[in-house]
Amino acid sequence: MTSEATQSQLAGYAFLVEKYRLCVLPNWHMSSVSRTGVLRSNIQDGQVESVYPQSYWPGDSTGDHLEFALKYDGVNLGILSALFEAVAEDEITAWITSKPMGKYTRKIWFLYEFLIGIKLPLRDLTVGNYIELLEADRYYTTVPGRRVQRQRVIDNLLGGRSFCPLIRRTDKLTAMEGIDLRRRCEEIAAAYPPELLRRALSYLYHKETKSSFEIEHIKPSASRTEKFIGLLEMAEHRDFCEKPLLIDVQNRIVDPRFLDTDYRTNQNYVGQTISYQKQLVHYVCPKPDDLSELMEGLFASHRMMKEGAVPAIIHTAAISYGFVFMHPFEDGNGRIHRFLIHNILFLRGAVPKGLMFPVSAAMLKNPALYDQSLEAFSIPLMRLVEYDLDDFGRMSVAGETFRWYRYIDMTAQAEALYDFVKLTIEHELMEELDFLASYDNTKQAIQQIVDMPDRLIDLFIQFCLQNNDRLSTRKRESHFSFLTDAELAGMEDAVRAGFDRS
Repeated sequence: MTSEATQSQLAGYAFLVEKYRLCVLPNWHMSSVSRTGVLRSNIQDGQVESVYPQSYWPGDSTGDHLEFALKYDGVNLGILSALFEAVAEDEITAWITSKPMGKYTRKIWFLYEFLIGIKLPLRDLTVGNYIELLEADRYYTTVPGRRVQRQRVIDNLLGGRSFCPLIRRTDKLTAMEGIDLRRRCEEIAAAYPPELLRRALSYLYHKETKSSFEIEHIKPSASRTEKFIGLLEMAEHRDFCEKPLLIDVQNRIVDPRFLDTDYRTNQNYVGQTISYQKQLVHYVCPKPDDLSELMEGLFASHRMMKEGAVPAIIHTAAISYGFVFMHPFEDGNGRIHRFLIHNILFLRGAVPKGLMFPVSAAMLKNPALYDQSLEAFSIPLMRLVEYDLDDFGRMSVAGETFRWYRYIDMTAQAEALYDFVKLTIEHELMEELDFLASYDNTKQAIQQIVDMPDRLIDLFIQFCLQNNDRLSTRKRESHFSFLTDAELAGMEDAVRAGFDRS
């Protein structure tokens, strides 16, 4: 043990978690107070450890460390929920009574009643200014929020008691907000003729569909592909965040033998077989009995954010990743998660009319970033879940796990989705438009040499692009034996010029 460790005492959430032996997901910020030295922080993989000087020591009571936690560690609904169940109601009531008008006291009072669902034996406040529950400069919030007269607090959370994500305003997210992604997309589209954009839309739908299935290593049939494309085309026309509509989406995209009529009734998990009767479990999903309330909470959160001026990508990240963490169906959850990204971005006006973002293509090309966005929640969760697998791979989960899925910090997921949308616009969208423009120019050049049917021109270009801009001898003999050497050379030059990769 280092000298510094022996001179430091845990404070805030870290103190409370240890004192009450809480089984909770870790907070992004951990605090301690040192007898010597000055304030210093260490940041690693998004986790911050801060050591404060002795003057910051809050005191020894639970209330003292609660106040310290809200002030320096931020709001963590999962830890607070577990703590409030462990602490005697009388102790919380007495601490609130000792300074009822305090800013952090009123927040703790509200959060206790919000999370536990019990009204404390305290009179409503009748004086004092209203304060925001979440500071708008530290968190993404709903605007204007709900005024709660009892504690004179503005409830600006992103959800309700059944499901309430938190997303912090990190430096990265703040910088991303300064980029008008819709305008950037419109600027890119303005450089291409309208007819090409109309054709590009069809290609983008196919690209998104192929990528979404490929992420899960699935090769869909032609009919399943068309069904998914049809769903993507519908995504801009209605809000799909309702139970019957999501069940219908699931039925459209999975094998007919695995259609669901309701949420799953078995304990689901994400894993892989590593040997005979041996599974490597990556993620344990919520218990089936918890799904109905969690999903209703997800839908309620969606409505609150849609009406509460929450930035489109923040809103989209919370709901789409919230859905995949719920994993409410037997099959198709990942594809529906990515479908919801499109649906909410369309609903929020983040995508210009006549275009779509092939976000799955960006995820497929950046699998490590996509995995990290999922593992930011799944890895710490797996350190807590107690589960067992029988010989048939059926899972049973011990204990109460509901809280872990209700109150997720989705900051990492929001940052990842900003990255994916930016990559989609700057690379996937531009690459597709550039390819189509090059294709059109090449096609016109080839028609000037030989006026062939479109089908043969398309096939010629395809064969050349697969073979370093040249037509192989075998393909010439089987498909283009009618070309003269001069015509062939000119057409190959046209492909090289049209798709100049220098």
